[in-house]
Amino acid sequence: MFSKSESKQIREEFWTSFGKKYPRKWLLYNTKIKDVTLKFTFTTKKAQVSIDIEPYDEVIKVYYYDKLLSLKNVIISEYIPDTIYNDQYELENGKVISRLYVELLNVSIHNKTSWEKAMVFLHDNMLKLEAFFREYKDFIDN
Repeated sequence: MFSKSESKQIREEFWTSFGKKYPRKWLLYNTKIKDVTLKFTFTTKKAQVSIDIEPYDEVIKVYYYDKLLSLKNVIISEYIPDTIYNDQYELENGKVISRLYVELLNVSIHNKTSWEKAMVFLHDNMLKLEAFFREYKDFIDN
């Protein structure tokens, strides 16, 4: 087990290493659609790449989720076949959001031997997710 400060240091080391290995300006929070973001997640149990819908208004959440749901066949057939759709995804803090994601299980940010596998997964899948998002952004937003 790691202390909070040790865990924080390991996380910072991973993300610094990831940024050096894949120096690129990712879309992430700069989607130009309020409440819709692309995210990297790497925990002690899994790595994920996702599109998160986190508005305060439930109507807006349903609107964007339905738009993305209508593109399910496209994302699965042309971008990421293993995409999971979850309109009630619970974050570690208990907040419930809508999330489209792909994940890699049995990796841990605390285990440096799994870093390379996680980095490749995160990089390759975020490239695909960004390509999908850029292609369909206007449809999602209108």
